[in-house]
Amino acid sequence: MRNTTKHFVAVVGAFAASGVLALFYWHPDVSRAEVTAIAFLSALAIGAEMLAFVLSRKARGSIAFIPYLATVLIVPSWLAVAAVVLVKLVMESLARNDQVKAAFNALTHGVTLALAIFVYVGLGGASLLEIPNPSLGVITTQYGWAALAAFMTSFFVNTLLVSAVIALDTGERVFVLIRQIGITTIGVDLLATPIVFVFSWVYASFGAMAAAAAWVPIVGIRHVNRVNLELEETNQELLQLMVKSIEARDPYTSGHSRRVSTYAVAIARSLGLSQREVNDVSTAALLHDVGKIYEKYAPILTNPGRLSPDEWATMQEHPVDGANLVATITRMRELVPAVRHHHENWDGSGYPDRIAGETIPLASRIIMFADTIDAMTSERPYRKALTEQEVRAEILRCRGKQFDPEIADRLVTAGIWRTLFGHPGTPDSKPILSLVGSDVRDTA
Repeated sequence: MRNTTKHFVAVVGAFAASGVLALFYWHPDVSRAEVTAIAFLSALAIGAEMLAFVLSRKARGSIAFIPYLATVLIVPSWLAVAAVVLVKLVMESLARNDQVKAAFNALTHGVTLALAIFVYVGLGGASLLEIPNPSLGVITTQYGWAALAAFMTSFFVNTLLVSAVIALDTGERVFVLIRQIGITTIGVDLLATPIVFVFSWVYASFGAMAAAAAWVPIVGIRHVNRVNLELEETNQELLQLMVKSIEARDPYTSGHSRRVSTYAVAIARSLGLSQREVNDVSTAALLHDVGKIYEKYAPILTNPGRLSPDEWATMQEHPVDGANLVATITRMRELVPAVRHHHENWDGSGYPDRIAGETIPLASRIIMFADTIDAMTSERPYRKALTEQEVRAEILRCRGKQFDPEIADRLVTAGIWRTLFGHPGTPDSKPILSLVGSDVRDTA
């Protein structure tokens, strides 16, 4: 881990300590009821941390943020922040995580929680324990906007800090990571806000037993979510396995489909596509050469030289074969056009259907760029890999012929070009974007 990353973690720690001290100075006294609430919420958080599950790219998912954020409404004090940091440190230590990362995860929770408390109280919020017999309607009217602002502040600052530490450790751009992580988690964040609010109200109105009862279905929802995520990850791993089995036939294109998928995601994001559209482009790019699994392509793929006219005619059949294979999977049928048309040229000279312009699916046009960039920057027996300058020149030369001119113009601009070519030392020794993932709560 870089020294700059460690220094950043130290700065986060200083902010967390300052937050605790400021809250202590503002309101040092803590009642017995508040201590009891903190103990109860800490117990729930520990249980949730123990049930945390690993997501893709070693990020972790957990519902511990619900009791953490509930302390903002129930016990908006320095002791709540100190308790959350302590719980996180203990759980990170038990998980045997890297010391710097463990400290960062715990201190980030301290910073975000302290800021959330300041926002909540600053907008007129108060401990729900101080309200006699609060009805849900009354506290929603009085404190709903303050709670929403506090929670959104927590989510945003958490995303900012996690993105910043990843950027320092990997060299990626902060704003790219903020967008990536924020888009991935914004739905969960918005859904979590009313859950935290209602859960806090249940505890304040009916006590710990009622809150514990309310916690049971929340854990059940978490389990369903975990199963869905694990199923999705298994499907992705099966896709990766299938792609690797195809690429094993051709030693010169090992890792090609995975790199094309990564390029395609970077390009799709730069075009402002929605997260669902980006995911579809990613999967279609991963499967763009799946048609080559048929035996008729095996001798061609192992041929180190240039293709004969007959071999080239056979190779031009792989988009159709791939599209037919993808069509057999019900949930992927919407990706069929993207796979079928990824070799269509903007001027209509491509294959298999010789369609042109905007009649070519946008996902196919993106994959065309990603596929061509990887081909140009890969070593071949008959030529060396092209340089960055040569790739740029080729894209501009084929603008309006092979490539969508609008995407070509966007691609060669400084921002996306740096994303594609500005970070050496990424997987497969290629200058491709390293899409580092992280749970919005923690780094892993």
